[in-house]
Amino acid sequence: MSEFSRPYDLRHLPTGAQQLEASAEECAALARRFGLVRVDHLRASVTLIPDGPAVRAEGRLDATIVQSCAVSGEDLPAKIAEPLSFRFVPPLQPGSPDEERELTADELDEIEMEAQGSFDLGEALAQSMALAIDPFAAGPHAEEARRKAGLLEPDQTGPFAALAALKKQGD
Repeated sequence: MSEFSRPYDLRHLPTGAQQLEASAEECAALARRFGLVRVDHLRASVTLIPDGPAVRAEGRLDATIVQSCAVSGEDLPAKIAEPLSFRFVPPLQPGSPDEERELTADELDEIEMEAQGSFDLGEALAQSMALAIDPFAAGPHAEEARRKAGLLEPDQTGPFAALAALKKQGD
């Protein structure tokens, strides 16, 4: 079961924008799952639109998180504001294990439903938040941490200074 489960059924779709918000317990569980210091909030406004045997989900995701700086490890607050657009589709027919299948651009944001037509919008939102997190986020003290680690000379700064230092070590 997902930390932020919000199940829906294709046969009983609500009308209008759905307002979803993670509870404090769900935020804590999502932080543990995605290796974050904490998730302060996760909210989304999503409209579910029937699309034949599929359901389109259109809306917006907003979250405030605290992650660790990729260089210094210090707490680094971040805001996530992402438009959402994906489709929940019926399960694909199984193919042979050796069959190669070319995906179209429209299929890249598709999520398979359960066989009975149910889908978890909350899990899709949690994964969308995770994809929006910058895995290389660097805080204001990153340069100082690089310098203390010996990756920079005192007069080297800027985004390519660490790369130059690594190249120099390899020579």
